[in-house]
Amino acid sequence: MKNVGKWLFLAGIILSVVSGYITWSGMPLVLILLGFIVGFVNINERESQKFLVAAITLLVVGTAGMSALFSTGSLAGTIQLVLNDFVSFVAASAFVVALREIISTESEK
Repeated sequence: MKNVGKWLFLAGIILSVVSGYITWSGMPLVLILLGFIVGFVNINERESQKFLVAAITLLVVGTAGMSALFSTGSLAGTIQLVLNDFVSFVAASAFVVALREIISTESEK
């Protein structure tokens, strides 16, 4: 099952990059669903904390920092589209991992 998660993670990255060059309104939904699956399948308890810190960093950089760096031009627009879709993918998996951590923390009490 771990290999499936790795392939789905790779697929999410590839789809995020492809989404910068082709427009399909269903792409964010596909990436969010892939993110949920990756969060359930690919991130174990030992990796949760590192993954969540990395996801938070990516979300902050993705929503604030990159728009300041790339503000004009067609390449900037493409990079922003790729980043937006990648953030959707990672945010969905981070949501699952964070929820799992909260439940795990509560059950330890």
